[in-house]
Amino acid sequence: MKILHIIPNLKKGGAERIVIDIVRILNQNTSYQVKLILFEDKIEYDVEDIKNLIEIVPSKVQLSITKKHHLSITELQKTIELFQPDSIHSHLFEAEIVSRSCTFPKAKWFTHSHDRMSSLNNLNLFSIKSKRDLTNYFEKRYLLKCYRKNGGNNFIAISEDISNFLRTVLPKDLLSIQLLQNAIDVKRFERPIDLNKVKDNTVFNMVSIGRLDKNKNHQLLIDGVLELKNRKIPVHLTIVGEGDERISLQEKIVQLNLSDQLSLVGLQEKVEMYLWNAELYLHSAITEGFGLTLIEAMACGLPVVCTDAKGNRDLIQEGENGFMVGERDPKLFADKIELLLKNDNLRQEIGGKARKFAQGFGIEKYVESLLLLYKNT
Repeated sequence: MKILHIIPNLKKGGAERIVIDIVRILNQNTSYQVKLILFEDKIEYDVEDIKNLIEIVPSKVQLSITKKHHLSITELQKTIELFQPDSIHSHLFEAEIVSRSCTFPKAKWFTHSHDRMSSLNNLNLFSIKSKRDLTNYFEKRYLLKCYRKNGGNNFIAISEDISNFLRTVLPKDLLSIQLLQNAIDVKRFERPIDLNKVKDNTVFNMVSIGRLDKNKNHQLLIDGVLELKNRKIPVHLTIVGEGDERISLQEKIVQLNLSDQLSLVGLQEKVEMYLWNAELYLHSAITEGFGLTLIEAMACGLPVVCTDAKGNRDLIQEGENGFMVGERDPKLFADKIELLLKNDNLRQEIGGKARKFAQGFGIEKYVESLLLLYKNT
């Protein structure tokens, strides 16, 4: 079986991480031939072991409402035809639009729905209220036409929330939706034995991993740390990630005199090192397709305190492997953190259950399920 994965680039992100893990596992089996196409030569991960499977094919699609679409897909079309894949699996919206502009009905096409694709929202010409709505409306019409041109499409939803969303926005003839929650390399995140010793710290270390953008809502985390400081609870939060909000977040940290309690460390290759040295994992996203970093933290034995971002509802067993705060209130967020930090037994118990829960999200079993979809869908 020949399997083609397509993603715009390999910059730091959850979708990019799981693509790399999938390709690595598939490459270990000689029964499968796998290729990974990128549109840009932007790689922020160590992929030396699968470098020979990656091909950079610059491609771009510019849709126009009033004029002819501009499609730069000639090389991509040639690459697909040369590889002759049995399955074509796209990740992220740019790859969706670009890949579906090509024609190859011999393959089974799969859309990995890492989040709610806003362009698939139900809209009509009377409900359009903005330029973005208008763009979404025509992008959806374009995509539906492309899906049918290639003999249909299969959607992989990474959470119940996304699965339900797809069922409400797709026409009946394209309702091929499979729920397959994302996975991780569990072994990578297992805490080394020498780090399992009881720590004699005077400060509780916490960590959060995610792109520094408004959706991740790191402002709430800063406000939560301020609340903990006011309660005389000694904490330090390390935020791993990079993005457009970095300057405003750093300014707020300085303004609130929290430089000793908060660190922005940018992009990091070995995020597990930060998780191993923490007592808690925090996550404050407004919306989340799934929450891959929550599983990574749990695999390290960390309890999770997070906000309700819909997609992560599949992961949090309240009071068992963590806590989910329904309201984005820093005081409520701080309450859950304080509960765990002041109760060592509770923190260790929940951390142990979190580690056990994460075992069910191993990448090996995930790829087995994915292969079944490729073969049987």
